[in-house]
Amino acid sequence: MQRWSARIDPPWSLDAWRAAARLGLAAGVTPEQIDWLEGTEASLLDAPALAGAATSGGGAPGPRVSKAFLELAASVLCHRDPQRLPLLYRLLWRIAHGQREVLSNPADADVLRANALAQAVRRDSHKMKAFVRFREVPGEDDAFIAWFEPDHHIVDRVAPFFARRFAGMRWAILTPSRSAYWDGSHLSAGPGAQRSDAPADDSREELWRTYYASIFNPARLNERMMRQEMPVKYWKHLPEATLLPRLVRDAGTRVEEMHAREALAPQRRIPEAPLLPSAAAARAAEALPDSLTAQRHRAAACRRCALWEPATQTVFGEGPADARVMLIGEQPGDREDLSGRPFVGPAGQLLDRVLAEAGIDRTTLYLTNAVKHFRFQRRGKVRVHQRPDREHVQACRSWLAGEIEQVRPETVVCLGATAASALLGTAFRFSEGRGQWHTLHDGTPALVTVHPSWVLRQGEGAAREAAHALLLADLRKLGGPPAV
Repeated sequence: MQRWSARIDPPWSLDAWRAAARLGLAAGVTPEQIDWLEGTEASLLDAPALAGAATSGGGAPGPRVSKAFLELAASVLCHRDPQRLPLLYRLLWRIAHGQREVLSNPADADVLRANALAQAVRRDSHKMKAFVRFREVPGEDDAFIAWFEPDHHIVDRVAPFFARRFAGMRWAILTPSRSAYWDGSHLSAGPGAQRSDAPADDSREELWRTYYASIFNPARLNERMMRQEMPVKYWKHLPEATLLPRLVRDAGTRVEEMHAREALAPQRRIPEAPLLPSAAAARAAEALPDSLTAQRHRAAACRRCALWEPATQTVFGEGPADARVMLIGEQPGDREDLSGRPFVGPAGQLLDRVLAEAGIDRTTLYLTNAVKHFRFQRRGKVRVHQRPDREHVQACRSWLAGEIEQVRPETVVCLGATAASALLGTAFRFSEGRGQWHTLHDGTPALVTVHPSWVLRQGEGAAREAAHALLLADLRKLGGPPAV
């Protein structure tokens, strides 16, 4: 029986495995005839490459498979089990030869094994999201490194989660076999590293340990469940792990003290939130002249509407204090709310591309929003954008007016109907005034165009291309605003 070799590099790549599997199916090579190789390892039997079999066989193209199979294969490939490659090809061979419903049989030995491998990868991915701890890089601003030791090849799989969650900082996640890097806009991967390449600790960890000890509830301690959810092998990654032996040891005594303590009457009245987060921040803001920096400090504690409560933070404007052009959007989105910076999410990335096409340097613009807090509806774990009401725009009007007064831009661009109505009044008709120049009360020319998020909502194809072209055409008008 002729044997062939198929090399998968990197060994967790779905694309690389699919390419090899197509060659094998096209040439009619059975699962027993293939030696699957990972990376640079050599074939023990010196079998020729599978590409030769496909060239000589000239068989039919591979079958169409379900999305469920591809998702299963993507997970299984991240496992370190050396038998996962022949297992997946065996399942694919069976699907191609009449067993198209094999995945619906959970008792099938191959399906059972594949599901077990996929579950292990999902569990490892969850643990990585839960137990990665970033530490600040000494001597660098806003740069962090984390060390983690996953069981499987999950770095490329999980890294996009951290890019979304920590979009506003530069970071690296180092593991023994693979590393991921985020520079604030692009995600990349590289070879593994050593534990010594990551900082051992940072100044924030003592504060975190103090906080963790204060919220530890001894009355709810369940050691078996704790070790199940936070296995001991991950403790070396967690600064709070040094506290656990003492907290567990003293839990019984603390519970007895809690029982013996006199009950306190509930506090019925919720105290009013301070105007600023702290007395130190208040003194700092008062010491500043009336500037963008002072306004940013004051806006950080804005309580003029209810949006501040569920939001992570105020998202103030960003850009040169003497910018010639100010772009005003509707409100921050999920990424902006987490990072504290405007236009860093999908809509902001699209805006960057359109500005580049129009020959406009984003760093020369001042970007802000009519509303400074993220309004959303929670659907499961996802926060879905919800359009702000008129009262929210009104509550933020003084912040926007202050930004315009301090920057004094020569031109203002309103991205979307909310920004247009905030500056031009609620009677302004966006459908009639879009793409045209208007004049603010102080004489500043204002261009009205669509918001980049509207372009994204057009889906794919001709509708998206037309919306993209419309926004690009409007922004190109910045080269020559009319005389006013």
